[in-house]
Amino acid sequence: MTSAIDLDLSDNELEGPIPITMGNLCNLKSIVFSGCVSNQLDKLDLSGCHLSGQLTNQLRNFKSLKELHLSRNSVSGPIPISIAELSSLRVLELDQNQLKGQLPRSINELTNLEIHDISTNLLEGVVSETHIGNLPKLKVFQASKNSFVLRVSPDWIPPFELELLGLRSWNVGLMFPLWLHSQKHLRDLDISGSRITDSIPDWLWNFSSPFQYLNLSHNQIHGQIPGIPWAMSVDSVVDLSFNLLSGPLPQISPNVFFLDMSNNNLSGSLSPLLCYKLKETMGTVILNLGENFLSGGIPDCWLNWQNLHVIKLSNNRLNGSIPSSMGTLQSIVSLHLQKNHLSGEIPLSLNNCTDLILLDAGENELHGNIPRWIGDGLRKLVVLSLRSNKFFGYIPDELCAIGSLQVLDLADNNLIGSIQRCVSKFRAMAKFNGSMGTAISYVIGAGTFVATIVMKGQMLEYSTNLNLVRSIDLSNNKLSGEIPVEVTSLFELQALNLSHNLLCGTIPDRIGELRSLESVDFSVNKLSGSIPESMSYLTFLSHLNLSFNNLSGVIPLSTQLQSFDSSCYEGNQLCGLPLPKKHSANVAIYNGGGGNDNEFEMEWFYFGMLYGFGMGFWSVFAPVVINRR
Repeated sequence: MTSAIDLDLSDNELEGPIPITMGNLCNLKSIVFSGCVSNQLDKLDLSGCHLSGQLTNQLRNFKSLKELHLSRNSVSGPIPISIAELSSLRVLELDQNQLKGQLPRSINELTNLEIHDISTNLLEGVVSETHIGNLPKLKVFQASKNSFVLRVSPDWIPPFELELLGLRSWNVGLMFPLWLHSQKHLRDLDISGSRITDSIPDWLWNFSSPFQYLNLSHNQIHGQIPGIPWAMSVDSVVDLSFNLLSGPLPQISPNVFFLDMSNNNLSGSLSPLLCYKLKETMGTVILNLGENFLSGGIPDCWLNWQNLHVIKLSNNRLNGSIPSSMGTLQSIVSLHLQKNHLSGEIPLSLNNCTDLILLDAGENELHGNIPRWIGDGLRKLVVLSLRSNKFFGYIPDELCAIGSLQVLDLADNNLIGSIQRCVSKFRAMAKFNGSMGTAISYVIGAGTFVATIVMKGQMLEYSTNLNLVRSIDLSNNKLSGEIPVEVTSLFELQALNLSHNLLCGTIPDRIGELRSLESVDFSVNKLSGSIPESMSYLTFLSHLNLSFNNLSGVIPLSTQLQSFDSSCYEGNQLCGLPLPKKHSANVAIYNGGGGNDNEFEMEWFYFGMLYGFGMGFWSVFAPVVINRR
């Protein structure tokens, strides 16, 4: 039976639930229940069934329907007005479809409705009391990711007591909706991206039920953040990012699991938040304070934050050294300290953070040698960025032991010596391994994971697609010696930047085997020899800079190499397209191996003929001219 393609059960008097074993009919293309479904049907769940088309008035025939689940399909068109005839409906889930048009006022007639989810559609128009003001049993109203405009009376008091409300991407007005004050049992609230320019009202923290989820991000909310109540639910989420909030950091409940206050105007020290309850174990797992104006040193108060997995303090005005107590955070997987004024050396205690996947301390004033223990202890690193600091000395061989490394950025330092041949041990750059993506997926899912990488000649930010990036940037140092041929074994490498160093020798002939390369920058070095013909095989190459070296010869012909601006090749002894300089008469033109040898021979034939004519001419007429004188 498992191979059945069509199943016809029409015109029967079937009762009870559909058997779970019908899920084993993997080859089924057609199933017919006509004449079987009576008006006694009370639940219809077709979620995630790849349904398309529009909702029709036929739904009105299911008079006893209490639950209608059509989420995660491709249903389009408007919500039919006739849906109001399903007077027994308690659950209506139409989320994650392609529904268009306005919310019908007839929804307001579903007085038994408890859960109403129309989120993530293409709905638009005004929503007022006439749409939701007669739903006394409503507990969940999820309408995020639509283009609704909320327009209710300022003194409106809803008849319902919501537990969950999602109005993300709505236009709710400049002020916090006052009717929210009446929703004392609200535990999940998402009004992110809803154009609010108000300050956070005190009553928002005074609901009788503690918040489990609060998202006020991507508005223009101003003023200071009041203390986040101690009564927050365990594992609660608070997202206040991308606003205009100012003033000092607030004190927070130890129950907050996820706290994001990034991209605001917060100032002052980290101490009010980190050091307030030194004997209280904080439950926070993800802490994002990046992109603010926080200043002073990073306090030595991390012993009670042992649950932290993600710390983001990037792009602030923090100074001083990295405290050794951060090494006690043995659960940490992602540490963002970039774009501050941190100084001193990287503390040895971080060697204890063996689960680190990302370490970004770039664009600071850190100095000393790059620690060898990074390669010995942090074997799970996927991203290591120490760019734009004051590190000196050699690149330690121990870094090659980090086989999981996908992004290595040591640019803009004072590093010397040669590039290690052991780079071939970067397994994640040599062969795509899905497990690397799995290792980093948790951090990416946190919504706080962003790495800044120089790619294609510019600084780019990668977040959700970072697990697909493979990059090495050693530019702007004092590295010498040759480019090791072992680099050409990193077949998944997408970006290689070795510019502004003292590298000599030739470009490895096998560089064309790095078929995934999108960006190559070897500019401002002392490289010599010709451009390898294999570079013409780099079909994904969209950024190339070989300028200001000692390269010579003809630029190989290919679709890619001739498409770049001539400035990519300037400052060398090169010729050929796209350079404007013409070939000299005795330089053969490389045409990819498919040229006509006779054309080359004819050029020499005409050259020889002209040379012979000139010599003969002067041998006859020169004596005449001389005798006349």
